[in-house]
Amino acid sequence: MMKIYQTVDKRLERTGEIAEGTWVSLTAPSPEEIRQVAATLDIEPADLQAALDPEESARVSLEDGYTVIIVDVPVQVPDKGVGVYTTIPLGILLTQQTITTVCAVDSQVLQDFAALRVREFSTRKKMRFVYQIMNRAAMMYQQELRLIDRRRQEIEKNLSGAMRDSDLIELHALESTLVYFATSLRANSTVLDRLTRYKRLEQYPDDMELLDDVIVEMRQAIEMTTIYRDDIKGTRELFSAVLDNRLNNAMKYLTSVTLIMAVPTVVSGLYGMNVNLAGMPFAASPWGFAVVCAIILGICVGAAWFLHKKHML
Repeated sequence: MMKIYQTVDKRLERTGEIAEGTWVSLTAPSPEEIRQVAATLDIEPADLQAALDPEESARVSLEDGYTVIIVDVPVQVPDKGVGVYTTIPLGILLTQQTITTVCAVDSQVLQDFAALRVREFSTRKKMRFVYQIMNRAAMMYQQELRLIDRRRQEIEKNLSGAMRDSDLIELHALESTLVYFATSLRANSTVLDRLTRYKRLEQYPDDMELLDDVIVEMRQAIEMTTIYRDDIKGTRELFSAVLDNRLNNAMKYLTSVTLIMAVPTVVSGLYGMNVNLAGMPFAASPWGFAVVCAIILGICVGAAWFLHKKHML
C-alpha cells in the first residue's frame, strides 16, 4: 500500500502525487508500487525492497543522489502471548526533495506520524523526520520492555503455586525477545552515530537538539534491555532452584516411606522362611501374630518419629 503525505500549514494532508516536500509511505508495497516510486525518484528498486527482507540489518548507505537508512523497530509476534516481540527493518530513503519509508507491516512508529501524534512534525524537514522516527522507535522499545518486565513478574508469582510448563516456555520467549531487542538497539545506535558524522546530510541546530534526546532515549532503552535480561536470567535460575528443591523434598519423602515400609517386609520375610517353628519367637503363642504386628508397628512409629525429627518426613 502506498500513501503520500504532505505538510501544509502545519497540517498533514494526503496527496495523489509525489512532489517536493512529500512523504511517501510504503507498507508491504506491491512490485508495481516499488517500480513506480523507484522510477519517479530515480532510486534503485533493490534499495526499496531491502527493508522488506526480515533478515536485513540496520545500516546507512550513501548512494548516488539519495541516502538509504535502515533501522529496526519492534513488532508483536501474533498468537505468542503478551510480551513476545521480534524486530523488523524499517527503511528510510532520503532524496533532495522527498522522504520515503518502507516497512513490511503497518508499524506503530509510522502510525503516530500519520495520526499527527508527534509534535513539530513536518514532511519538509527530512533529517528531523529521521530523528523523530528513531526517537519514536526508542520510546516504543521502552514501552514494550516495561510490558515484558510486567509479564515476567506475573510469571514469577506462579512460583508459590503449581508451576506449569507454559510458564517456562513463555519465560524463554521473553528472553528471546530481549535478545532481539538488544541486537537491534545496538545496531540502531550505530546507525545514529554514523548519521551524526555524515557531512552530506544537512543538519540544523534544532535537529542537533533532537539528536541529543534520541541518543538519551536509545541509551536508556539499551540499559533497560540489559537490566531486564538479567532479571529474566535470575527468574529462570530461581525456577530451576525451586524445581530442584521440590524434587529433593519429594525424593526425601519417598525414601523415608521406603525405609518405613521395609520394616514389615523384612519381618514377614523372616517369618515366612521354612525353618522349625520352635526357633521362631511367639510362633507357639496364640497371640503371636498380634504381638509381632505390635512390634512392627512400634518400630515403624519410632522410625517415622526419628525421620520427622531429621526433617526427612
